[in-house]
Amino acid sequence: MSELSFEEMLDETFKTIHTGEVVDGTVIAVKEDQIVLNIGYKADGIITRNEYTSTPGVDLTTVVSVGDTMQAKVLKINDGEGQVLLTYKRLVADNGNKKLEEAFENQTVLTAKVSQVMNGGLGVVIEEARVFIPASLVSDTFVKDLSVYKDQEVSFVITEYNPKKRRIIGDCKQLIVAKKAEAQKELLEKIHEGDTIEGTVKNVTDFGAFIDLGGVDGLLHISEMSWGRTENPKKVYKVGDSVKCFIKEINGTKIALSVKYPDLNPWNNAAEKYAVGNVVKGTVARMTDFGAFVQLEEGIDALLHVSQIAREHIEKPSDVLSIGQEIEAVVVDMNEADKKVSLSMKALLKDEQPAEDAE
Repeated sequence: MSELSFEEMLDETFKTIHTGEVVDGTVIAVKEDQIVLNIGYKADGIITRNEYTSTPGVDLTTVVSVGDTMQAKVLKINDGEGQVLLTYKRLVADNGNKKLEEAFENQTVLTAKVSQVMNGGLGVVIEEARVFIPASLVSDTFVKDLSVYKDQEVSFVITEYNPKKRRIIGDCKQLIVAKKAEAQKELLEKIHEGDTIEGTVKNVTDFGAFIDLGGVDGLLHISEMSWGRTENPKKVYKVGDSVKCFIKEINGTKIALSVKYPDLNPWNNAAEKYAVGNVVKGTVARMTDFGAFVQLEEGIDALLHVSQIAREHIEKPSDVLSIGQEIEAVVVDMNEADKKVSLSMKALLKDEQPAEDAE
């Protein structure tokens, strides 16, 4: 029996390892960028910072201590300097991929922090396994600037799993849509026409404001914003405003809202307040060539015809009146059915005429 060389005896003393094998080790030294493991082999194992994590600039002394035990995967049995090159990151990624595969098969909802914002979408990492969420699947509405998601947690499901092509696709949109549908169903089951409800302004357009009622958007049309005349909804409401309103109509999932409460309708007692012969005060709100519209109160505008402004001939109201001017006039016509009131300043002047003739 021949004598074994020292190297052969050393080989027999320690276990054998293979590329790709998962080994157990104990940390015997750690630097900022390198971990040294005793893996029970004739050479120590080395894990570089790049093979420990995908996060750049991590100080390994803050995450690993001498004496810690950990598993790693063999990349190279000899790194050229007699040491075994190991990877912790890829072992974690293998486990992460298994988790993603199970999540794909079971349609499990996952939550992770956005680690990367790209032109076409978002990148998230689940245990070192990367998932791409296309921009079209980030939300149920268009997101112009995806950078708002940086370092934010998002929930998603895996809709495509192909690790060989490095194509693992996440979808946030369907979760958002499903959540809104459920909230919409719950809300529609408990609200009724005539109910007072509070919501938050979500969007303002030229024709009205969309109010988030907590699962359903309701439309507060420009014509329902005031008993008076609303020129521009954007001057009345802004995104984020809290609005108390009532449900005027429910048509399927469409909800029409209003702040024009019937008991506050200024026309309720208008027949008495603006009876023919009553002297009233108002503010010139707008003018045309044929007359001026005078606001008597919010919701009631009266017409002061150009022929009723003065005794002398006037070409157009703007020759003698201005927007915002307060005037006094007599009600000469009241049509409650058509919600029309006509005024005359000239009639007041006629009342004063006898006194002038007496001189």
